Amino acid sequence: MDALQRNIVLVTRRTRLDDLIARFNTIEQARFYVEHLGADFADYEIEHQIYREAITTAEATLMRFGRVQRLDRGLLPTFLFAPDALVVVLGQDGLVANTLKYLDGQRVIGVNPDSQRWDGALLPFTVGDLHVIAAETFAGIRSTRSVTMARARLSDGQQLLAVNDLFIGPKSHVSARYRIQLGDVAETQSSSGIIVSTGLGSTRWFRSLVTGAVGIVGGEIQPEVAALRNIGFPWDAHHLYFTVREPFPSRTTQTELVFGKIAGGAPLRLVSQMANHGVIFSDGIEKDFLEFNAGMEATIDVADRHGCLVM
Repeated sequence: MDALQRNIVLVTRRTRLDDLIARFNTIEQARFYVEHLGADFADYEIEHQIYREAITTAEATLMRFGRVQRLDRGLLPTFLFAPDALVVVLGQDGLVANTLKYLDGQRVIGVNPDSQRWDGALLPFTVGDLHVIAAETFAGIRSTRSVTMARARLSDGQQLLAVNDLFIGPKSHVSARYRIQLGDVAETQSSSGIIVSTGLGSTRWFRSLVTGAVGIVGGEIQPEVAALRNIGFPWDAHHLYFTVREPFPSRTTQTELVFGKIAGGAPLRLVSQMANHGVIFSDGIEKDFLEFNAGMEATIDVADRHGCLVM
């Protein structure tokens, strides 16, 4: 394909300094606020400068390979990616995950803009690597890794995808009430919510919940649970796991169906019994949510699309 026909999308985010200026209108007011609290404003400025330089360098590098469009993360939900687009994410990990759920198999290169500051399981490359990685990706000689996504579908037709995990539960610190069913097993529950994890997310929030549960129980644990606690499960596994947070037993609520695998033709089904505070959100982004209130049914299963990470 001719370079002029190649479609490259560079996904970026606002820095902490950008957010402070948006909040306080000027950099001087932002500086006064931060220093008044005894914090080091220079750290915000250094981070901002390094990130802006990374954007400039990445954009200049990518322009050698095709047409580059810069996209702020806030526009991801409404942006239409071309099927053949190469997507370069100048991350942290969370930005890569957030980008993947708006794609359908397009190749994604995760780039760490500041390796002295950020770790990144999804950021194997630096800006300096980008020339070689882009060339090899367009040549078709760079390997990729498939990422399974989770899907929540509501009975009113809405749906939400997740790269790491889905949270189903209360909007605030109150109890969630719902009916849960997996296969032929069903019960009514009261809890602080349910976490559904993909393989990619299995070493994050889900792992902490499994670790906490194992620590409380103590003693010998099942090999399946031990593996999930120690290494999670593969990114491309065609199944999900769920766990219920803080299930509460009572005369009207049960606590038997609190952990399990979602696979094949046996999705997890939930019917909300919450009057007005139920939500479903994905990947820790609380602003991107579906309302899940009384009578609404949610079906949780493996999504019919996947992520594709360049490695």
